[in-house]
Amino acid sequence: MSGNAVRTQAITGVEAYAPPAVSFTAGETPGEVFGANVFSKAEMQKRLPKSVYKSVLATIDHAARLDPLAADSVAAAMKDWAMEKGATHYAHVFYPLTGLTAEKHDSFLEPAGDGSALAEFAGKTLAQGEPDASSFPSGGLRNTFEARGYTGWDVTSPAYVLESPNGNTLCIPTVFVSMNGEALDHKTPLLRSQQSMARQAERVLRLFGHAAPDAVVSYCGPEQEYFLVDRHFFLARPDLLNAGRTLFGAKPPKGQEFDDHYFGAIPERVLGFMMDTERELFKLGIPAKTRHNEVAPGQFEIAPMFERGNVAADHQQLLMTTFKRLARKHGMECLFHEKPFEGINGSGKHVNFSLGNATEGNLLLPGDTPHENAQFLVFCAAVIRGVHRYSGLLRASVASASNDHRLGANEAPPAIISIFLGDQLADVFDQVAKGGATSSKEKGTLIIGVDTLPVLPTDPGDRNRTSPFAFTGNRFEFRAPGSQQTVAGPMVTINTIMAEALDHIATELEAAVAAGTEFNVAVQKLLEEIITEHGAVVFNGDGYSDDWQVEAAARGLPNLRTTLDALPELVSESAMQLFSTYGVFSEREMHSRYEVGLEHYALTVGVEARLTLEIGTTSVLPAAVRHQTEVAQNIGALRAAGVEADTSALDEATRPLTELRVALAGLRSALDEHPGSTVMDEAQHVQDALLPAMAAVRAAVDVLEGLVADDLWPLPTYQEMLYIL
Repeated sequence: MSGNAVRTQAITGVEAYAPPAVSFTAGETPGEVFGANVFSKAEMQKRLPKSVYKSVLATIDHAARLDPLAADSVAAAMKDWAMEKGATHYAHVFYPLTGLTAEKHDSFLEPAGDGSALAEFAGKTLAQGEPDASSFPSGGLRNTFEARGYTGWDVTSPAYVLESPNGNTLCIPTVFVSMNGEALDHKTPLLRSQQSMARQAERVLRLFGHAAPDAVVSYCGPEQEYFLVDRHFFLARPDLLNAGRTLFGAKPPKGQEFDDHYFGAIPERVLGFMMDTERELFKLGIPAKTRHNEVAPGQFEIAPMFERGNVAADHQQLLMTTFKRLARKHGMECLFHEKPFEGINGSGKHVNFSLGNATEGNLLLPGDTPHENAQFLVFCAAVIRGVHRYSGLLRASVASASNDHRLGANEAPPAIISIFLGDQLADVFDQVAKGGATSSKEKGTLIIGVDTLPVLPTDPGDRNRTSPFAFTGNRFEFRAPGSQQTVAGPMVTINTIMAEALDHIATELEAAVAAGTEFNVAVQKLLEEIITEHGAVVFNGDGYSDDWQVEAAARGLPNLRTTLDALPELVSESAMQLFSTYGVFSEREMHSRYEVGLEHYALTVGVEARLTLEIGTTSVLPAAVRHQTEVAQNIGALRAAGVEADTSALDEATRPLTELRVALAGLRSALDEHPGSTVMDEAQHVQDALLPAMAAVRAAVDVLEGLVADDLWPLPTYQEMLYIL
């Protein structure tokens, strides 16, 4: 079958698409299904003895230690509830260092002595499982011949029933650790960092007169960007199928230059998918709030509401799994790669961060007069100190081969980590640095010039989409995380640097008050010191400008452009001290993350390089040779007929074909090279040899796409994949 026939068949398949049945039945409202498949507090209250329910609630809401005796009661109630919903199996769900979700399923049924079977689910089974740990990345924490690993029930993240056409499963969020307690996952350090940050935040609150503050928790509101392509095209692109991104593709005649896709009318097929996913998310208790078209054609976004950081991280993993599954139901593929298509916007996952508790609310809420809100200014100053001191760690928390394609381009924040405060807060902290804040810029009103429109209030300052870490009114938005990564990694880093900053603040204030300094005077002095020492990280300008690169260097801010620049931050002396001091990672665990990061980088690019060689050699090269042959035959036929033939078309086809052959040979040679013995040696070879060799192949292929006859071209084009949906 010719290349054009494959593409035509895919287009025919798109045209023949018939939507599945509607998700919402007549009369059903989203509110009726929200949390229907979650073993929620309300469900526990109905099913558990009062004393057990209070014990579990104290653990969830107030970080109290769970009574081990409660596990049996919870397990029995959870099993009955799940089986009423059709569950036949249970699964400990965990989040290994692959960045994906893992699960081990076991049946509720156990054989009885009389030949029958009984449904059993004991407290010890709920609390602990034992999946094989040998085949997950561990960065040296485990030998491949040592298999034992443990999952442990995370009480703070609710269990849920996951439905499928072939049966339902009770899913229990868990940590995943080795037999000596070392973290093999993303959840364990997230819970550790949350706990450490809370302790220091509560010290600060007590200094502000809150005698017995409730447990402080971090909150996360992740925005998820993604692409949708028809599965006919997806399956016809081996690069998308295996690498999640296109390794070739000429720029289409129309891209995103008209800005007509952004917030445009959602295509009917996509809207059907969105409604279907939202219903599933609602049933799982995931508070999906916002949906819209993103900037690039074929790109979309969903944003859930804020949740506790640990639950938000679990829900993000579940959201991505749900999107993948339901996209296929609708005949599409959901792409979470940060840069699936070159030349148009990539996808991120903005992590909106705040912290607070039930009694004091959001501790990053400035109020109408932030200059008078000393408590807010102290917590905001903690962010400034933390980001400035550990900007390299924040960059390392989002480092990956796929995110390198996005960071630093004019579609995402630069690799230089800075903070945007906005006009109002920047002015307040400027006053603080000069001796004390006495005023705040006030909100205004917007005059549009249309009498029928209501008066619209305006914020005291604009937003800045080029800032990696921006204050947006009542939270900070970390815009650097990539669209396919777990939010747990960035949240671990944010929590831990906040723990260190709040520890510093509490210690300084406690010492000053003990020495007889009046509290407000001590606060003013501390704020002045922080903004003077760490204010270099505050930047309200254009992060895309070349001038900022120069200015940032003058300010001493690191510019870690690539993953290999960033990952060594994980094993720096300051990082080791930070994470060990606050009990988040041991030195062995930090080294494991470093090793896993390098290995994943090398493996990712290695797969892409082999795909580039395979597709270039077996698909593109034959098509280009056939095209050249046809052009040569046409010229020969003309000459045989006595007609003078223009050979420029043959020259035009031959030049990039020659370049392709040379580039493929160069890539093959780079793949055959054997770098040094360390993981860093291999990763460095990948960056220095494979990536340039792949780029040379792509350059030749993309030129050929514009020359080779359409009926010979083997791969669905950008124009087809982005616009035929």
